[in-house]
Amino acid sequence: MKTTKQPRPFGMRDKLAYAAGDLGCNMSFALKSTVQTFWLVYMTMETGLLSLLLLLVQIWDAVNDPLIGSLIDHDRRSYKMGKFKTYILIGACGLLVGGAAVFLPFPNAPVVLKAMLFVVGYIVWDAFYTIANVPYGSMLSLVTSDNAERAQLSTWRSIGSMIGNMLPMAILPMLIWQKVTFDGTTSFLDKIHIPEGFTKEQFLINPETKLPYEIGDKVLSPETGKQVEILLGDRVFWAALIMGIIGFLAFIFMIKNISVRVDESTVKTSEGGEKVNIFGTFGKFMKNRPAVGCTLAAMGMFLGMNAATTASTIMFATYFNMASLSGVVQIVGFLPMVFFIPFIKKIVVKYGKKEASVFGTIVSLVGGVFMLIFPMVGNVKLSLILFLAGLVIYGVGMGVYTCVSWAMMGDAIDYNEWKYGTREEGTVYALHSFFRKLAQGIGPSAVLLIMGWLGYEAKYGTIAQSQQTSHNMCWLVAGLYLFSAVVQFIGLAVIYNLDKKTVEKMNSELSERHAAN
Repeated sequence: MKTTKQPRPFGMRDKLAYAAGDLGCNMSFALKSTVQTFWLVYMTMETGLLSLLLLLVQIWDAVNDPLIGSLIDHDRRSYKMGKFKTYILIGACGLLVGGAAVFLPFPNAPVVLKAMLFVVGYIVWDAFYTIANVPYGSMLSLVTSDNAERAQLSTWRSIGSMIGNMLPMAILPMLIWQKVTFDGTTSFLDKIHIPEGFTKEQFLINPETKLPYEIGDKVLSPETGKQVEILLGDRVFWAALIMGIIGFLAFIFMIKNISVRVDESTVKTSEGGEKVNIFGTFGKFMKNRPAVGCTLAAMGMFLGMNAATTASTIMFATYFNMASLSGVVQIVGFLPMVFFIPFIKKIVVKYGKKEASVFGTIVSLVGGVFMLIFPMVGNVKLSLILFLAGLVIYGVGMGVYTCVSWAMMGDAIDYNEWKYGTREEGTVYALHSFFRKLAQGIGPSAVLLIMGWLGYEAKYGTIAQSQQTSHNMCWLVAGLYLFSAVVQFIGLAVIYNLDKKTVEKMNSELSERHAAN
């Protein structure tokens, strides 16, 4: 008689492996914040056109997520590694080169060709990301059925996510942005891409002294008088390729070291040859208050973390004149989240995931309000200090929710089984991802349009924007962070209804059902 090999007990190996999985995802996902900047600054695509194209590809991406989730739910084939690990491996292989596909550096190509390169490259990249990310997210419910262990997995996923986000966030800007100094020749002008309406001669004369530059002098913008800082598009492509390799290795580590302890067949949402009822599943999802609340909170989080990124980069390049260090500054806002990691289990056990997260969003609201101060200060250095202070407060508030967000989504999946009798991990997670990616698409698209309305002109890049436009970027960034905190508060405090007592009741009743079966 054939014996079934029992998985080893849940432990640190699983937690490290699951963290590595999100590090792999974020080696690719972290590039999303660079996409708009690359196409806006280096490829000089007009804000309206880029906004439209970004919205179109993100809508397709959002639609693509539940389709792939449904495909996984209804895949009955037998895989040597298991269904989820196999799909993750396919996605990881595609992401080896997929991340670089959207950064092909052809700044002088016709507008139509640029648009085609953007759309095709983005779709190829995002398709493979979805194939890897949807089953990865759903695996949290399959590695263990224990609620406390799921919370630990969520925390370690957050660790992997933070490392995967912070490393590129800090290092990438240093590699792809370069401040220009006069080298005694005119070769540096080829890198600058002289904006329309300006002449080469204007970049050979110091606007402060009205004299020609000498070797070693900072090359200043004729418009703002600040040192010219340029985006090196070729380096963006190679950096994306290297990040794809790092991500692939992280996925391989996860696949080889994580164990699935819950029967994968529980992911099925239909039997036999029954067609997938996407509309029915969508209706159930909208009735699932925890899933909707958690999704709205995630949408708010991405509005702050992603939608504000492009405006923030432009702000650092044109107002603070330190685009190459913008990532390091942004990390200051994320570091407070790390503080909660050693204490998250005790916090969850004592107060509950919802209760602790809601308190955090209130702190983030305070940080968002505080950020409104820095654009009012005329001194650039003092403005930067106030911005950092608001970002730290915002990050402290985000700390608890960041650590338990995926565990809260796992509870929402359990809630679906508790209320409707079906687990539907893949589909519920994919619909969560659908709305989250709508925020990732609509948010940045709207921000690009607002940037244009506030005076940003793509033809000037970061070299010749007006002083007023750079100041307007400060107001935009502050407003986006505040709006982000408000949306998170509504999602977690008003809509999400799984407080500590309800979770305990739900888990108890589900355990009784499983024992009876």
